[in-house]
Amino acid sequence: MTTSAAGLLAAKLQSDRIRESYKDRMLSVAESVAKLPTVIDAFGANDPTVTIQPLAEVIRKASNVTYVVVTDRRGVRYSHPDPSRIGERVSTDPSVALSGEIFVGTETGTLGTSLRAKVPVRSREGEILGIASVGILESELSDDLAEDLPELVGWLATAALIGVLGAALITRHVRLRTFRLEPAEIAQLLETRHAMLHGIREGVVAVDDRDRLALVNDEAMRLLGLAEDPSGRLAAEVLDDGLLELARGKDDVVDRLVLAGERVLVANRSTAKTHDRAVGVVLTLRDRTELHDALRELDGQRTVTEVLRAQAHEFSNHLHVIGGLLDLGRSADAVSYIERVGGAGSVSAEIIDGANADPALAALLLAKSSTAHERGVRLRLDPESAVDTRAGDDALTVLGNLVDNAVDAVETGGTVRVLVRSSADGVRVVVDDDGPGVEESQRDRIFDLGVSSKDAQGAHGRGIGLALVSRVVTRRSGRVEIRDSELGGASFDVWLPETGNR
Repeated sequence: MTTSAAGLLAAKLQSDRIRESYKDRMLSVAESVAKLPTVIDAFGANDPTVTIQPLAEVIRKASNVTYVVVTDRRGVRYSHPDPSRIGERVSTDPSVALSGEIFVGTETGTLGTSLRAKVPVRSREGEILGIASVGILESELSDDLAEDLPELVGWLATAALIGVLGAALITRHVRLRTFRLEPAEIAQLLETRHAMLHGIREGVVAVDDRDRLALVNDEAMRLLGLAEDPSGRLAAEVLDDGLLELARGKDDVVDRLVLAGERVLVANRSTAKTHDRAVGVVLTLRDRTELHDALRELDGQRTVTEVLRAQAHEFSNHLHVIGGLLDLGRSADAVSYIERVGGAGSVSAEIIDGANADPALAALLLAKSSTAHERGVRLRLDPESAVDTRAGDDALTVLGNLVDNAVDAVETGGTVRVLVRSSADGVRVVVDDDGPGVEESQRDRIFDLGVSSKDAQGAHGRGIGLALVSRVVTRRSGRVEIRDSELGGASFDVWLPETGNR
């Protein structure tokens, strides 16, 4: 169909070209005849035909036109291809040329329908003497076009053959690239792929070989805190440092902990290949924030269990001592001994009084105090603490992680001191311990994900708590400082300014 349309268009253009070419030729011949001095002078002779007819025939044959006709002002012919027509009036309207204008168009005369040009013949003074008319039959124009058509058809046939072969090659190549799937099958496959990728409860992020995001499914957008689809953007503009480092790595990775904002994610990296050629990487993400907290709590319980097992013999000795004192009738000494080795009731009262303005803060401190006591660590609230307003969730996150790290850092019998000041301006949290402290060389990187002074334990690893603290402080535009503590260990001082959204 395309070739046929192109052929018709080419034939039309060729016909127009032939017609325009003949128009130019006839107009040129007509103007030449009208300006010939011999023709102009012949109009003054007794019989102009004697001079004009032979001249017109010579010009007709030389210019390859159908006729060259010269008439006077009345339209009477002085020349004609058929001599018997000389002396007769022309059969078409001569008024346009006699008015001094040039006429070019198609008219039907004694010889048939022809394309003609009419030019006024003027004397040397400019007076109109007659008309010079030159024309060619429309049938001759059709014959010229017919002569050109075989060549045109040949070119079109060649173009059609080349087009068919090219289309066949392209179709074969496209079908190979699309695994011989039909368009409807491709559309169905894409719809299924879209539904699956955006419906699974695991984040998927695809990064192409130009370091741009090719795909981010709905779960990945939720985990990364994205409001709109970032596909097409540079990975460095969207991904956190941990994920970006993972995407730019060389080797595949299984179950690596990363932070995305304040979420703890388990990430996997695999190389995407097409025809054994690497075209990008695929990251799969799972949310492990709650699982991390549970595992951390489990580690704490395991530690408590180990401490309780170790203290069982000590408690047995305490009971033997108390029983012996009672047998000896020394009840006062037994009471004194019980108070000396007893629990942390005074600590609980101290915490409740110090954090009375924030029940959530008091509950957190009581829970941490109980856990620390079971592990043989004393947790106490600095008397300079002042809780005038509720600290908020961010402060509780910071305090919980700092206390956990401090309790982990000290030995059995150690001390952790907490200072909390909460007001309308913000929240200050200071946690001191008498543990080994943090070396100067480690203080610049202690908040990086995965950095910890403790050995990794369990599947979830360490080095996440302080990284979360850093993320919260950064989001709140606060500050965190590490100093040597008066107790002999480390002191973490955190300031969270009030933002109106805790």
